[in-house]
Amino acid sequence: MDAAAQKMYDRRWWSLAILCMSLLVTTVDNTILNVALPSIVKDIGASGSDLQWIVDAYSLVFAGLLLTAGSLGDRLGRKGALTFGLIWFGTFSALASQAGSSSQLIICRGLMGVGGAFIFPTTLSMITNTFPDARERARAIGIWAGVAGLGVAIGPLGGGLLLEHFFWGSVFLVNVPICIAAVVLGHFLVPDSRDPEEGKLDPLGSVLSIIGLGGLLYGIIQAPELGWGDPLVITGLVVGAVFIAFFLLWERWTPDPMLNLSFFKNPRFSAASTTITLTYFGLFGSTFLLTQYFQFVLGYSPLKAGMMTAPVAIGLMVAAPRAPGFVDRYGTKKVIFTGLLVVAGCLSLYGSDTVMSSFVAGGLVRLVFGLGMGLTTAPATESIMGSLPLGKAGVGSAVNDTTRQTGGALGVAVLGSIFALRYHSIVQTDAVPASLRDGVHDSIGRAIEVAQAPGVAATDANAAINAAREAFIVSMRLSYALAAGIILLAAGVTWKYLPAWAPGATPITREDEVLAEAMSVTDA
Repeated sequence: MDAAAQKMYDRRWWSLAILCMSLLVTTVDNTILNVALPSIVKDIGASGSDLQWIVDAYSLVFAGLLLTAGSLGDRLGRKGALTFGLIWFGTFSALASQAGSSSQLIICRGLMGVGGAFIFPTTLSMITNTFPDARERARAIGIWAGVAGLGVAIGPLGGGLLLEHFFWGSVFLVNVPICIAAVVLGHFLVPDSRDPEEGKLDPLGSVLSIIGLGGLLYGIIQAPELGWGDPLVITGLVVGAVFIAFFLLWERWTPDPMLNLSFFKNPRFSAASTTITLTYFGLFGSTFLLTQYFQFVLGYSPLKAGMMTAPVAIGLMVAAPRAPGFVDRYGTKKVIFTGLLVVAGCLSLYGSDTVMSSFVAGGLVRLVFGLGMGLTTAPATESIMGSLPLGKAGVGSAVNDTTRQTGGALGVAVLGSIFALRYHSIVQTDAVPASLRDGVHDSIGRAIEVAQAPGVAATDANAAINAAREAFIVSMRLSYALAAGIILLAAGVTWKYLPAWAPGATPITREDEVLAEAMSVTDA
């Protein structure tokens, strides 16, 4: 190893810190925005459909470009891809903070998705190439997975704190100094890497994957709002399915594929990808309902609702970095399977109003939920990345990220749709005045809005809100039961298809640990 390579190797943990900083700015982005939506309505007059597109424009572009961005990073250089993504993301975050209309904000959000697509997969692929030792790499990926989950959980809390003191654009403006710091520090501390067997670019594969993933995600995201039978939703799903099919056929035929489909023959890759998809189905779907429960049923402010998600983040950050140590001793299969059982058990408790309305009991359940997620996502991510050649880490990371996005979008869409159908079918409006019934039947948010309108009597308002809350709680139980069932399905996939150990790996025994401790004392 030459002097420059040795220097970068010595700084590998600093590199990890910079890469996690870069990752955090993208994972926080969507959840931090949610608490700012009411302020955006007030200041720039955004409509309900505008708000949906302000949120979804980023997700659509981000998910559609992931495979392309990961492939470009592998072939042209990952450090350059990361730097481009950070500069682009920071620039359009600044522009988004100053948007004067809904259309400007939607455009900026979509363009932020371009930057996010280059940042997210590149961070994981660079970590994979920065840590040559397999056990150190697993630990680093565990930290990365913890930070990825942390971003989802702390977004509402960070957004609530900012909005207590600043205007709505602060939720975008906060990205700028983080991106600048990551670019500057990354220039000195993060090593570059690329695929040593660089092939030709695959422009047709890129186009097919962008249209396919974009169409599929559009249909999934729009389904709860428009209905699964809406022509736009059906068109999006059909276009997505057709173009993904063409993409897979093209990747099998072309000599320089963007995504080598033979990767999926390895169960460490395919089973772990399936597990990630189903797990994020449960995570995003449960978070979507839980934040509404805190605000609409318990009456929490956005800041307090965000604080209530903190135990999930704490659990993730505690368990994810420690999961590789459990994998060394017990194997990937047992650790992920155990984590999934923990997650499923917690989701079943999420449906209990008695438990979740308690500060102590609900907080404990959410903490354990985070621990289960950490035990699941970190080893599954390492399984995906450890099954691929280092040169293909960018595409592998993009597949990992695409499964997260698709699973999360499906979780919100499917659980949200089932929840809405259940709510509409059971909400009781007999005791509600006729003028308020449509609002109560629509949703709990709409029920609270019409109940608080000027001129509504207190008794009528209470009747409307109580009817909506009762229907919400009953519907929530069904949705969380389904989410728990999906996680149990993921546990079944893990147990049946995921290998217990990586090829060539050997379990670490207690005797090994004692010997290692003794050697470290001797060396000291």
